[in-house]
Amino acid sequence: MSDRTIRLTTAQAIIRFLDAQFIDIDGREVRVCGGGFGIFGHGNVTCLGEALYDHKDTLPLYRGQNEQSMGFAAAAYAKYHLRRRFMFCTASAGPGTANLLTAAALAHANRLPMLMLCGDTFLTRLPDPVLQQIEHFGNPAYGLNDAFRAVSRYWDRITHPAQIIQTLPAALATMLDPADCGPAFLALPQDVQGWAYDYPVELFEKRVHRIRRQPADEAEIAAAAGLLRSAERPVIIAGGGVQYSGAVKELTAFAEAHDIPVIETIAGRANLLDDHPLNIGPVGVTGSDSANAVAEAADVILSVGSRLQDFTTGSWTAFAKDARIISLNVGRHDAGKHMSLPVVGDAKLGLEALGAALSGYTSPESWTGFAKDERRKWQAYVAENVRPGNRPNSYAQAIGVVNALCDKRDRVVAAAGGLPAEVTANWRTLDIGTVDVEFGFSCMGYEIAGGWGARIAQSETEPDADTIVFCGDGSYLLMNSDIYSSVLTQKKMIVLVLDNGGFAVINKLQNNTGNESFNNLFADAPTIPEAFAVDFAAHAASMGAEAVRVDTPDQLGEAFKAAKAADKTTVIVMNVDAYEGWTTEGHTWWEVGTPEVSEHAKVREKHAEIEAERAKQRRGV
Repeated sequence: MSDRTIRLTTAQAIIRFLDAQFIDIDGREVRVCGGGFGIFGHGNVTCLGEALYDHKDTLPLYRGQNEQSMGFAAAAYAKYHLRRRFMFCTASAGPGTANLLTAAALAHANRLPMLMLCGDTFLTRLPDPVLQQIEHFGNPAYGLNDAFRAVSRYWDRITHPAQIIQTLPAALATMLDPADCGPAFLALPQDVQGWAYDYPVELFEKRVHRIRRQPADEAEIAAAAGLLRSAERPVIIAGGGVQYSGAVKELTAFAEAHDIPVIETIAGRANLLDDHPLNIGPVGVTGSDSANAVAEAADVILSVGSRLQDFTTGSWTAFAKDARIISLNVGRHDAGKHMSLPVVGDAKLGLEALGAALSGYTSPESWTGFAKDERRKWQAYVAENVRPGNRPNSYAQAIGVVNALCDKRDRVVAAAGGLPAEVTANWRTLDIGTVDVEFGFSCMGYEIAGGWGARIAQSETEPDADTIVFCGDGSYLLMNSDIYSSVLTQKKMIVLVLDNGGFAVINKLQNNTGNESFNNLFADAPTIPEAFAVDFAAHAASMGAEAVRVDTPDQLGEAFKAAKAADKTTVIVMNVDAYEGWTTEGHTWWEVGTPEVSEHAKVREKHAEIEAERAKQRRGV
């Protein structure tokens, strides 16, 4: 270590450090930080903004319209790059930073890297209380930024310039760790940002990172192989971790070698192509009859890279109570869920080791034949479900139209509401890793912002492909300003706004639990004397997008073709039915709280029906 130093402000040192960090991706070195999203205010413009200006060519700063949507865009960027690259978000002290809280929670729930560089009050406290400061009378060190402790994998407040010598490598290590991956938050007091320090020059020398691959313990592999050898009806649950590990080829080879059916989670959609003979479909609450039938009959379940969320497990009713679960996961926390036999390690290495230990084993032909028969039935159902004209306009019809016309490398983005379920059930995967259905945090507003972030990432490696966003009218009204962002930055998206007059999927849940429609659809909101439809096409056009309203799936197809040919963001709006347009098959039980007592007979009846299904629920912890 030399004694050479360079005098920099804290903010300058942070940005210079990020600029020097690279990652090896399949033999190609690229910056691990792809740049950032920023909205400046008094808490970050003078110091951090000054530092970012000097690196604007290597760390491009995208100007967001809303801090929450910036965080969503950063999450989608990281997801596209399979967690091997990330973006930072910078926000001012106070409400600007507070707006990032929801996005941080989304990144945390989905195990996605995102770096937040957020303004804070003054460390000296000499000017306190300052503009936008939250005061805690008994704890003056406690402030708004402490709220991010619950939604960050790594959290720190920089109280001295020297601190970042330890903090920045630790934050980066967390964001790149396969098991602990998630958002990192750095609180940057406004005075400390501008304080200078003599930093060792080694801190800013180029460093190339590689994602760690942790092999599984040999004893755990042996135990898992022994259990699988005893299986008469094995099934593989393929989660999002398969893609993050780059283990799609290993998963496919493992399934084919042992003739084991594969079912996919929501995050694991696009692990296998639609036409692969062992792809039995999506599993769970928003799954398929085929995958759920196989899951219910299986005696041994190999979960690979899944956190086994309730939508996957049907609130733990999707599997037989006596079925044994093996969980191969890089995270110890996930590997041990519900009394699983844990195999803690990288999915790619784990599947290779497990395949070697399972040499010679194949599942019975009758079992695989049963799974394939169920899949054929489901494919026939989907073909009819997406057929235009089979009922009033529906989500499924729109999905079918786009699916038939899109290119295989186009990326599909959807999030909260009814569309994630409909995309999961009805989308036929054309290529690996092309589906981003954000249902880890089920967050309204992710769709358009996430589409923008995904398109930024996609344009770096696949500029000729398109990013296709499925968005309901509720999510559009919540957060739409990144249509403008995409036009400004020339990051083209195709956005489908499917208007069903409110929060129709929650209205469906309301009705399915015996309740009357109330306050979800605009027509059923008692405080709205006269509802009227928003002109979404005119609104999108006012932000510079090409925009068109269509009335039928056939018109949607023509509009989509035009959008594919266009060179800027296009928004296509179509009304869909709020009641008759849903995919009615493919659902497992899902636990929701229902009233134990009620004056309404239908509510009491539905409560009894729902509780009766609880008998299937596994009791593991």
